[in-house]
Amino acid sequence: MAILGHRNAQMSATYSHISNPVLKEQYEKVIAAGGRIAGPAAEELLTSRIGEDTLNWLKTNFFKTELELGHCLRAPAEGPCECDLYLRCSKFLTTSEYAPRLRSRLAREQQLAQDAVERGWPREVERHNAIADRIRGLLADLGETPEPSPDDHC
Repeated sequence: MAILGHRNAQMSATYSHISNPVLKEQYEKVIAAGGRIAGPAAEELLTSRIGEDTLNWLKTNFFKTELELGHCLRAPAEGPCECDLYLRCSKFLTTSEYAPRLRSRLAREQQLAQDAVERGWPREVERHNAIADRIRGLLADLGETPEPSPDDHC
């Protein structure tokens, strides 16, 4: 809705003309169902502070920018992305749809941090704990629990 500048999901569905059935299903599940978004780019997107060119690009390419745990809002005019830790990238955005993946990644980061503790690698412990903290923050922003859900299918 925010990307299209509409006040309600039904208006977005009316004007978006999504013909790909998979994309339409994703849209209806996440956006039309009142899905929440989180990540550094969420505030910019929610407050309509995105430039017109970027907004137009996002309207046609959002579903093409899927990452493991969300989407990248980097427009082509910004050049290639050199960000390895996209969870911290200012262009990273995720939705409630990714909660199961986020929870799975959180569990993995916690395992890796524990392994690093056992090996005596303090910098790796710090790195994995920082990623885990970021994922917990994203889940909280989405109104999701960090605990695995019976509905998670990762």
